[in-house]
Amino acid sequence: MKSLIIIFLLAVCGSTAPVYGRSFKDAVDRVVVIEHNPVRIIPLAPSLTEILYYLGLGDRVAGVTAYSYYPPEALTKPQVGGYHDLNIEKIITLNPDLVIGTKDGNNPGIVDLLEQAKIPTYIVNPRNIVEVIETVRIVGRICGVDARADQLAGGLTKRLERIREAVKGKKKPLVFLQINLHPIMSVNKHTFHHDLISIAGGINMTADSGINYPRISIEELLKRKPDVLIISSMDRSGEFEKARQEWLNFKSIPAAKERRVHLIDSDLIDRPSPRIIDGIEEMARIIHPEVDWDAINGQ
Repeated sequence: MKSLIIIFLLAVCGSTAPVYGRSFKDAVDRVVVIEHNPVRIIPLAPSLTEILYYLGLGDRVAGVTAYSYYPPEALTKPQVGGYHDLNIEKIITLNPDLVIGTKDGNNPGIVDLLEQAKIPTYIVNPRNIVEVIETVRIVGRICGVDARADQLAGGLTKRLERIREAVKGKKKPLVFLQINLHPIMSVNKHTFHHDLISIAGGINMTADSGINYPRISIEELLKRKPDVLIISSMDRSGEFEKARQEWLNFKSIPAAKERRVHLIDSDLIDRPSPRIIDGIEEMARIIHPEVDWDAINGQ
């Protein structure tokens, strides 16, 4: 009997399974205690929904926010309102044992209400690509799939390094990223979009703006003369293609003269999820078409 007890204790102590309850400090310096393996999770942003599905946790997702349409399976989940206008009653009714939100996107008052309802709520705030990958790791740890998260994050990091290596030493063109049609808007160096442009081997034309998402006039573009112009497209009935065609008429802009005006899927560059690496790869193809990207991706 004594030997059986010893064997049991050794098995428990040597186990690599996640240990609960565990404490995690989130992006707003709150200590969140997770007392058991979460099985009913509500992500409060489409990017977080994507992370959970990439981690193989789709069956644990109890609800999602509006515009959580990737992967398609997420469309079958109950919706808890929009990114900025969440339905707290619906969230509580779904009886989650973990809610994951974002610092910049969700109303801080929601966290207070969820805490009052005794629902563990963890807040993330990825501000660059490295932090997006780290968010994948921490979400995996909170949900008890540490090894799976490390494997996914490791794969994303390798893809990122391949892109960096491919554009290393290449001449960096001046890039204007348009993230809104009316008014015309771009991004400064304090956004993760800037990180995308830099990693893809370009120079962000509006990096030094004092506003994170500055409005830009046509006159400024005519003056700054970007080599590449990329429009973040949500494919609204051809609106973005129309904008691309209009830019091509400004022949005094090098990007237009050389027909280097491109659309890119906004979901790939606006959502801090694993798909953002796809966005960087697509952006790098646009900025550096001279690179044999098919050969690099085949490595």
